[in-house]
Amino acid sequence: MSHDLKLLLKNSKTYNMAKHAFEKFMKKEASGAKKKEAIRQEKRKAKQERREKIEERKNKNQDTKFKEQEGRFKVEGKKHSTFNSQHSTKLKTQNLQHETELMPLNKFVAHAGVCARREAAELVKQGKVYVNGNVIYEPGFKVTAKDKVQVNGKQVFLQKNLVYILINKPKDYITTAKDPEGRKTVFDLLKHATKERVYPVGRLDRNTTGVLLMTNDGELAQKLTHPSFEVKKVYEVKLDKPFAKKDFETILNGITLEDGFVKADALAYADANDKSVIGIEIHSGRNRIVRRLFEHLGYDVKNLDRVMFANLTKKNVDRGKWRFLNEKEVRLLKYMNQSFVRSK
Repeated sequence: MSHDLKLLLKNSKTYNMAKHAFEKFMKKEASGAKKKEAIRQEKRKAKQERREKIEERKNKNQDTKFKEQEGRFKVEGKKHSTFNSQHSTKLKTQNLQHETELMPLNKFVAHAGVCARREAAELVKQGKVYVNGNVIYEPGFKVTAKDKVQVNGKQVFLQKNLVYILINKPKDYITTAKDPEGRKTVFDLLKHATKERVYPVGRLDRNTTGVLLMTNDGELAQKLTHPSFEVKKVYEVKLDKPFAKKDFETILNGITLEDGFVKADALAYADANDKSVIGIEIHSGRNRIVRRLFEHLGYDVKNLDRVMFANLTKKNVDRGKWRFLNEKEVRLLKYMNQSFVRSK
């Protein structure tokens, strides 16, 4: 081996030894999963920096807008607060509009929680309602919340807190607020229910039990009792004798009573083993209409129970008990049969 070759090999070995010794201090290029993770970290860092810059720019813009708005609210050298001043002005405007909004007198009386709108119209016609000290006989007479309205000598005010209560009415209770004969009323069942003055939507006679709605919402009461909305009512009727099949068609086809023609929407035996128990669906709201239908055909009604009114049932409400309606139930009542009435 020549001298030059020996020297080359020696230098090569020396280089490899030096390389091996310093290799641990040299930066190695990552590969595979480590390389991908490093790229992801760099991207995250870049995104974070961009977000910070955008946020910084946004804050600067908001400061600029705020200063511009602050400058616009200078009136005759005086500064006004921005949002609070606007919001306060808006509320005052809304309250003023509410106070000056015109409405029929009978609607005002109904919304004051005195009675339903039709009954309020009768009170007006009877001269029992005064506006600003003057007796008014026209139910459509326009008034506002600022007017002094008196019913039977007592001033009434528009109700703000609307209340909706479902009662499972027991027998021997009447639906008037007071009874000269001292009989029990449904208001006795609601002594601690609410401080608002509520009244029944429709009537149930003393011997009729079941679903009864109480509210101070005169507009809803008017709707639920108006014939054009055809609000459904379902009753379970206990007769003094089995109901004949021939009388099914008579009631379904309709009967002319002393106050006009009426017919049931549906009729069926409620108990397969007892033909004297009948289920009847009807939308007429005339006084004692179910009793009069069966009495017209020679039956005596022993028990009458309203199991459904509109979309309300007495489920989970024991006889003589009550509960508040939930928001969904109230919403359904308010929009009930609305499309039907519009198409009609």
